[in-house]
Amino acid sequence: MNEQQTKQIETFADMMKTAMPQVKANKNGYEIRTKVLEMAQGNVWNDYHAKFAGWEQTVKRDQDTGEVVTTVTMPEVPGADAVLEAADKFYAFVSGTKK
Repeated sequence: MNEQQTKQIETFADMMKTAMPQVKANKNGYEIRTKVLEMAQGNVWNDYHAKFAGWEQTVKRDQDTGEVVTTVTMPEVPGADAVLEAADKFYAFVSGTKK
């Protein structure tokens, strides 16, 4: 094998190293908490969208006046507290602790 072929092989090997994905077996604490927070946010918003799709509407007749009363109940839009509460539940499950 001549020098040019050796250089081509080394260049190809270097190119393949950069093209291959980096595999990290362990995530640090920040990455884990970020992933749990993403899961919690997705879960809370999926729950909200499911409830939003099925608004609760009731129609009743008032006993005193005889009028028809329509009540529409929309789900509450989740805030940061709801997401953090869900994240705490997920994290407690993952770590094996109970809150």
